[in-house]
Amino acid sequence: MSISKEWKALKATWVLLLTGLVVRIVLSGQFLLTPDETNYWQWSRYLELGYQDHPPMIAWAIWLSTQLFGQNEIAVRLPTVLGVTIAMLYMANLTGKMFSWHTAFHVTLLNQGVLLFNGTALIATPDGMLLPCWAGACYHAARALEKNRGRQWLFTGFWFGCGILSKYTMLLFLPSLLLCILFIKPYRKRLFQAYPWLGLFLGLLIFTPVIIWNRNNEWATFRHVLYMGGIDAEGFFTLHYILDFLMEQAALLSPLVFLLIIAAWLSGSNKQHLVDTDVRYLVWTSLPTFLVFLFLSLHSRVYGNWPAAGYLTAVVLIAALHSSGRSPFKGGYNRIWLVSVFTAYLVTVPVLIQVVYPVFPLPVHLDRTARETVGWDTLGQGVHEAVVKMPDPENTFIFGIRYQVASELAFYVPGQPRTVAINRWTRPNVYDYWFDDSMLIGRNGIGITEHAEYVELLEKVFDRVELDRKVEIFRESPWRGNEKVTTFYIYRTYGFQGGQRWRPRRTEDIRATKKQTAN
Repeated sequence: MSISKEWKALKATWVLLLTGLVVRIVLSGQFLLTPDETNYWQWSRYLELGYQDHPPMIAWAIWLSTQLFGQNEIAVRLPTVLGVTIAMLYMANLTGKMFSWHTAFHVTLLNQGVLLFNGTALIATPDGMLLPCWAGACYHAARALEKNRGRQWLFTGFWFGCGILSKYTMLLFLPSLLLCILFIKPYRKRLFQAYPWLGLFLGLLIFTPVIIWNRNNEWATFRHVLYMGGIDAEGFFTLHYILDFLMEQAALLSPLVFLLIIAAWLSGSNKQHLVDTDVRYLVWTSLPTFLVFLFLSLHSRVYGNWPAAGYLTAVVLIAALHSSGRSPFKGGYNRIWLVSVFTAYLVTVPVLIQVVYPVFPLPVHLDRTARETVGWDTLGQGVHEAVVKMPDPENTFIFGIRYQVASELAFYVPGQPRTVAINRWTRPNVYDYWFDDSMLIGRNGIGITEHAEYVELLEKVFDRVELDRKVEIFRESPWRGNEKVTTFYIYRTYGFQGGQRWRPRRTEDIRATKKQTAN
């Protein structure tokens, strides 16, 4: 391919990346934060070396962004918007090095249209921090294996360390890289050199804050990860979850892209027109992650976003095999590639539009974006009005029974007060580390429940409970008019008796620490 065409492809790739970045920044301010996002924003107000659910990178990044740009939706989401853009940039560079910048353009074109990557960018979760780290580690590891340069191994270790500070899925990068080295003969000698091990040491050194926090908190995060992996589940083998897992992957990637990836994993290394080591590298840095979660789905519930990092190099692989950008070869399966890109956008664009405005006639119970992003500001205003009417507003705390509601209130009640999750009936979470009964005993509160019968729970931990008001949340739909989304109940509660923290139903629950079982 000519230098001029490559230069045009390079410029077009950058235009795509910057356009996608601008579009996502604009979109990120057009809808309210989801419960998970406000939860991670809450973390940023209680900075720690680690947290009960995940490593701390998402909290650190949100703290920095909100310090610079204010407490608003765009600032909360900016780290993940930038993170996914960095991941796409790394994948474009990897593709350009391995194949051509024309192929890199096609990789970027597809990445911009994949629902999984757009959702990861626009919803502030640890995945948005994981993807750039995985992509950076993949890029520098590829360069290190090819050129055997020490600094590339150190960059690989740096991104690996930042990745496990973001999400534990990054640990899967290690066996992926090891399989690359073992099964690609020219790379085996790297295991007997110092720099790969120095890179690994650097990564583990970066991870030490999480080890310190967990050592001081009864290894709570690792308990949580084991629980999510189904260690407490009855039986080892089940078929209840695998079909859901596969359908979610097809939906998040688009069905045709998912099928192309599966086909590439099965036959990609047999394509003689591509450099064998490059193709096998892309297979080994993507397939193992998918297989781990596929096998896990035979035991417990696996969420659709969990394998996301593995698809970064999988997209590079299918672009190299099918797109018109593969160089120096021409022709090939261009039609199936174009249809794949088109269907990816066909899945993603309507979802993004629906998030901003309900243009499609979905009922509320099928529209998760409506259930998670509508009405929190209205509820926050209602809670504020209830607090003002309390006998001692300054000493009245705001709480939810679920941590998600408590976090939404923290963001959307005017003044963004510190809120509490009365957690004893739900599941362990970070509020158990921020509050205890001694901080709340005897105080009055304003509490929010999503079901009227939850008042019976509140009566167990307060001297007196009174309904202040019902807040009905509506969305305006061009198809269904003023459509009810949900109802919240705001209660005035007096004289907290104790019972803020989670209490395990059984002492052998792996999540139960001495702090909980001592209650």
